Amino acid sequence: MEATRKKLWTKDFLIVSLINFTITLIFYLLMVTIAAYAVEHFNASTSTAGLVSSIFIIGTLIGRLGTGRIIGDWGSKKTLFCGLLLFMLSTMSYFIAGNLPLLMLNRLVQGIALGIASTATGTIIAQILPPERRGEGIGYYSLSAILATAIGPFIGILLTQLFEDYRMIFAVDSVLAIICFFMYFIVTVPDATKKAKDSAVKAGFKVTNFIEMRAVPIAFVALVIGFAYSGVMSFMTFYAKELNLVSAGSYFFIIYAIVILATRPFTGKLLDTRGANIIIYPCLVIFAIGMYAFSSATTTMALLIAAACIGIGYGNFNSVAQAIAIKVTPNERLGLATSTYFIFYDFGLGVGPYFLGLFVPSMGYSAIFFSMVFVILVSIVLYYFLHGKHEKIKQANIS
Repeated sequence: MEATRKKLWTKDFLIVSLINFTITLIFYLLMVTIAAYAVEHFNASTSTAGLVSSIFIIGTLIGRLGTGRIIGDWGSKKTLFCGLLLFMLSTMSYFIAGNLPLLMLNRLVQGIALGIASTATGTIIAQILPPERRGEGIGYYSLSAILATAIGPFIGILLTQLFEDYRMIFAVDSVLAIICFFMYFIVTVPDATKKAKDSAVKAGFKVTNFIEMRAVPIAFVALVIGFAYSGVMSFMTFYAKELNLVSAGSYFFIIYAIVILATRPFTGKLLDTRGANIIIYPCLVIFAIGMYAFSSATTTMALLIAAACIGIGYGNFNSVAQAIAIKVTPNERLGLATSTYFIFYDFGLGVGPYFLGLFVPSMGYSAIFFSMVFVILVSIVLYYFLHGKHEKIKQANIS
């Protein structure tokens, strides 16, 4: 039986994954440095710096909102071209963003471009994977983003330590964006194989033309989890400096990625064979433990243990939740399912840094992160009612 299984590692799978890795790398490289840049160069407040960081994700949300329908009309490959072109141009425009409003505008536009491009890559992957191996395939595909979440912040923090001028960061990002754009031309997946027209998508404004309702329950849980994680992503640089653990902070995302690389091959296969619950519940509990360790860390070892727990918990939840959104959706609406999932998820990531930044002056980073433990625990209850109990019934019927 194993010999007849359709393979995952095709040329297009690898190329599209590499494109996703590159644009995500640029995203995270900037995410951990742009708030500090806004404070140092434009005297932005902590809350405003958080907005500079998170407005990128708001742009991503806007970009995703109509992309699911656009993919149905244009095909995912043409949509990817448009997204990558805009992403390249907006990445190069950081050099001319000479004041805070222009910087925020450029962040917004770049976020829109990322939303378009990453929704297209996710849709292409879902469409080229064998249906019976989608959980496993999406798990491997999402490793491209996981590696970027580790390498991007590491490079970003390293560049800030090596160079006082942030223009070096913008130069590195611009080179990567140009390389990413030209990688598009190596993709040979025909548009015709991806234009699965949805007869339910018609002219006029209807919510179902932009949102896949079957993906909403798990997407809402992802929104809450994204909110809980957003502070780690945006305020790591500040928090590490406060703890006098800057070097450990630069390795946080490396440890985070290593544990995901070690566990992801198992979680993807478990999803396909045993369902989501056996993965989601332990992941959320471990994420809560990791966030508690993160909030109370005072040593390098404690911070890196927190990174490992957050990697196992949050990192695996995200890929499994994305796979759930795909699995509950008909093939002709995969583009909408992908965009719906990330609209909710990005909203949580986007509003989190600004909202949490409002409380940093009065509460401090440690208390903010500690409060997120309770948010994660609430998400366990939400998951049970929105998806988990239905998954349990389905698995029982299969058995």
